[in-house]
Amino acid sequence: MSKDINIVDIIVHLHPENSCDDTDKIEQELRDRDGVVSVHFNAEAHPHAVVVAYNPDAVTSQQLLAGIRQCDKAAMMAGL
Repeated sequence: MSKDINIVDIIVHLHPENSCDDTDKIEQELRDRDGVVSVHFNAEAHPHAVVVAYNPDAVTSQQLLAGIRQCDKAAMMAGL
């Protein structure tokens, strides 16, 4: 039996008026989900984007986007 898991990344662009409080909520929402491996904001280089690494066998990109949209209704998935 293989113990390998698939890991994929997505980038989600957030609305420019998104606040730091919102990014904290988004990060917590994502980290609480099964299948999420990492959540990364780069506030200096790309303040309105989040990169999420996840296992697509455990959670879908649409489920992740729906979670983000609980805090930012205008969030848009860009892919990777």
